[in-house]
Amino acid sequence: MDKLSKYFRDTVEEMRYKVTWSSFEELQKSAGLVLVGSLVFAIVVGLMDVTFESLLKAFYNSFR
Repeated sequence: MDKLSKYFRDTVEEMRYKVTWSSFEELQKSAGLVLVGSLVFAIVVGLMDVTFESLLKAFYNSFR
C-alpha cells in the first residue's frame, strides 16, 4: 500500500511542478489546426470514395 500512495504523491507532484502546460491560446490554435486537418482529410477521402465508386460502377456496367 505504501508503494501505491507514493506513486500517487509522486504523480501529483510531477503534474503540479514538472509538467509544462500550454496556454489557452496555444490550445485554441492546436484545436483549430486539428479541425482543419480533419476536414481536409475527410474531403480527400470522400472524393476518393466517390471516384472509386464511379470507376467501379463503370467497370461493372461494361460487362452487362
